Amino acid sequence: MSPPVEFAFDSLDERSVTSATTRGKPTVLTFITTSSLSSQAQVDFLIAMAKNDAEHVHYAAVALEGVESREIVELYEKALSIPFPVALADPRTRAGGSVFGDVSAVPVTVLLDSAGRIAWRIDGRVVKSEELRREIRGL
Repeated sequence: MSPPVEFAFDSLDERSVTSATTRGKPTVLTFITTSSLSSQAQVDFLIAMAKNDAEHVHYAAVALEGVESREIVELYEKALSIPFPVALADPRTRAGGSVFGDVSAVPVTVLLDSAGRIAWRIDGRVVKSEELRREIRGL
């Protein structure tokens, strides 16, 4: 079994998006861009899921925009009424050199188990709620 991944992303608010704060429950991280319609569709599915599952699952969106685009990401978060943390990816993640590897084919949805290990991943397509819930139940 793979070791837990370590990460820390710059959250838009006080809700941390780090390996330390997500341990203890399954975690769904979705890497997005604000210009991608597929990313928006993925976030919409996660918003609906979080309304029912937030007590048992951590959710977070990680925007692959740099700090110069923070205001755009904040507007995106507000426009979509995202109830879970939204963060900015660090330069290493944006370049594909982090523990998550290449995340350029957005959306990229990663499921971490409660110990913080990557349990499942889908690149470049929207994952519907039923499929993601099935993977979460399998943990």
